[in-house]
Amino acid sequence: MAHESHTKTLPADLSAPAFVDGWRMRAIMVGGIFSVVAALLAFADGSLNHFMRAWVLGLLLTFGWSVGGLALLMVQYCSGGKWGLLLRRPLEAMSRTLPLVFAYWVVVAIQMKRLYLWAAVTDVTAALNSGFINEAQAHCIEFKRAMLNPFAFVWVSVLCFAIWGYYTWRLNTLAVRRDQESPDTTPFWIKKLENISGPGIVIYSLTMTAAVIYWVMSMDVTWFSSVYGLLFLVGQGYSVLALSILVAISLSKAEPFKTIMRQTEQHDLGKMTFAFVMLNIYLGFSQFLIIWSGNLPGEISWYLDRIRGHWGIVITLDFIFHWLVPFSMLLSRDIKRNKKRLVRVCQWMIFAKAFDLWWLIEPNFRDSARNLHFSWGMLEYIAVPVAMVSFWVAYFSMQLKTRPLVQTNDPHLAEILEPEHAQA
Repeated sequence: MAHESHTKTLPADLSAPAFVDGWRMRAIMVGGIFSVVAALLAFADGSLNHFMRAWVLGLLLTFGWSVGGLALLMVQYCSGGKWGLLLRRPLEAMSRTLPLVFAYWVVVAIQMKRLYLWAAVTDVTAALNSGFINEAQAHCIEFKRAMLNPFAFVWVSVLCFAIWGYYTWRLNTLAVRRDQESPDTTPFWIKKLENISGPGIVIYSLTMTAAVIYWVMSMDVTWFSSVYGLLFLVGQGYSVLALSILVAISLSKAEPFKTIMRQTEQHDLGKMTFAFVMLNIYLGFSQFLIIWSGNLPGEISWYLDRIRGHWGIVITLDFIFHWLVPFSMLLSRDIKRNKKRLVRVCQWMIFAKAFDLWWLIEPNFRDSARNLHFSWGMLEYIAVPVAMVSFWVAYFSMQLKTRPLVQTNDPHLAEILEPEHAQA
């Protein structure tokens, strides 16, 4: 073994490299192009129904990165570790995209009658007699009316955004104040941020669960699941880590990340992502296994809507894309330590997450349940989320440029600047 004899030093300029502006401009261009494509597809389909369903998919992706990034930031403050020095600034920038995610949600709130049966049905008896809903749906709409109504949808969602907004403001404000303090105050800031983040993680878990119940689960009023929120919680960790690794490796092409992005921390992030992949598999399969073994008709129908009518092909691909491929790839130590290969795995994971959300959303609707078929509207699931994600990336890139990428009074800075061992 041979060791480098000197310790690396940070450059004087710790701001985001100039090519981040290029990310923003390209994202705006892609967003504009796919916005036009989405409008043309809506015209060809003759309806806004698929447009709005695809909008929910885009909302969930960007919501997962914004609020999921805030959650991972709080986890880092509670757990510590050198990986936080790499991801803290990108995660803070993700959390500050919350206003754009709120704007995306407002569109859903305005068009809720296109998405939610409980919002479209005001007279359950008349809807049942006309054949618009069946008996099971009528019973569930009546039973859940106290929770599933337009007013509750709006006020619960706004309350959740207000809570997430408070934590975003609080943690980002304290991070700026911490940067202005001397290294002697570091223990104080570590304790303070930990005390805020600990309860924040619990509050995030509760509010995120409430949000996905209203925004996604309630699309099928007959569906009950006690782990639905937990599935989305783990799914957010899955996609946030994939995006964070992409950002960190991309930033490492220039200073200051070129200095602090070591293979050791990259490997650690790969292992953490692998853990979320395994947990994702466990929770998803456990829910299916419990319902299948219980043989309860009221719950099995949700899966039948997503298996029959050629949806079985999609769920098979979902298992391969969402779980099998990243699980197999991240088993390899070499892939986790190779930047180019790890980037490809993370890109695949983001695509797989979008594919999984399509499988969750589309079969909720009568025209698609147990009836997978092509239509121009189905292509909205590509055009609309790509446009929404592109505008989100542009906003994220703008936020990334507002602060230095490295926190110089972090206690792990000296360690991460140490040279790695190299084979002689």
